[in-house]
Amino acid sequence: VQLQASGGGLVQTGGSLRLSCLVSGGTVSEYVVAWFRQAPGKEREFVAAIGWTRTYYADSVKGRFSISRDNAKNTVYLQMNSLKVEDTAVYSCAARLTRVIRTTPEGYDNWGQGTQVTVSS
Repeated sequence: VQLQASGGGLVQTGGSLRLSCLVSGGTVSEYVVAWFRQAPGKEREFVAAIGWTRTYYADSVKGRFSISRDNAKNTVYLQMNSLKVEDTAVYSCAARLTRVIRTTPEGYDNWGQGTQVTVSS
């Protein structure tokens, strides 16, 4: 399966962005798809994931970010609202053919390229 992330950009504090992760070569509903982010000088960290019937969020984004899936478009979205400067990072989507949501990068074996999100003050 191949993943293609898009939708990053530059936004001011408090603004919104929607990231997309197009999944090809597989059926998105059969995968757990997650978003991770990595800021300069920091380790990659889990943001959110969507599985068969569940979603899961990092505490740092709960109430601000929302992950969803469009099976017809084979795409997973990450709606990011009330963005903060500390949300600035490269965001990547990852997938695994499983029904168990994992929150570490080692739990995923398919990765897309990253998309840059920059939040200015």
